[in-house]
Amino acid sequence: MLTKWIAGMALASLIVSGSAQADEASVKKLLEERLPELPAQQVKKAPASGWYEVFSGDKLFYVDEKADFVFVGSIIDARSKRNLTEERIRDLTRVKFDALPFADAIKIVKGDGSRKVAVFEDPDCPYCKQVEANLAQLNNYTLYVFLYPIEQLHADAINKSKKVWCAKDRSKAWLDLMLKNQAPQNKGDCANPVERNIALAGALRIGGTPAVIFEDGRLIPGAIPKEQIEKYLTEAAARKTEAKPKTNGK
Repeated sequence: MLTKWIAGMALASLIVSGSAQADEASVKKLLEERLPELPAQQVKKAPASGWYEVFSGDKLFYVDEKADFVFVGSIIDARSKRNLTEERIRDLTRVKFDALPFADAIKIVKGDGSRKVAVFEDPDCPYCKQVEANLAQLNNYTLYVFLYPIEQLHADAINKSKKVWCAKDRSKAWLDLMLKNQAPQNKGDCANPVERNIALAGALRIGGTPAVIFEDGRLIPGAIPKEQIEKYLTEAAARKTEAKPKTNGK
């Protein structure tokens, strides 16, 4: 990946030399003319000189000043070894955590519940079970589980999701199912938010499970190791505290 990036930057140095400096607006206009199938929501100068980052949908790619060349891949900071592309995508796809419809989620509190995290999960997803096992080893958080059954992958997931929601103790029913493989015993015929959650996942461009959303809006797909969950929980809570408006000049 780093080799591709270096090659791309070398190519850029040949293209840009002698050309007039472009700006975001002119690059966006060129893209609209040449790549109308990729509507650019945002165009901004990239960390690499002579290139611009383009955010389209949930994708990030790069173009040169004349929009003659497109580079798809990651920009790596050679000094810090940081993947700047991944970091930028996370910033651009942050979710407004406080705007999530928590009434449509199962609320599970551990310890003092001070840190918050939301997860979109399918009851038959093995990676979701792994995330739940990892979370079970941590403490002091409030978990909001948005039931997101993917019927194309798991035929019985919708039925199980409804049964969990219709259980007398939803949090216990969910944990028993995910950690002990004990399904709730009811008809699953109560009013439930499953269809709303599926629509919400689509609006947030969540295409698979698990999808973990931290309090600072960071969205991480996949089965995250417990150490990483702990790290992100702590970082998100700290950012949330820093973002609170100060009162009385303090």
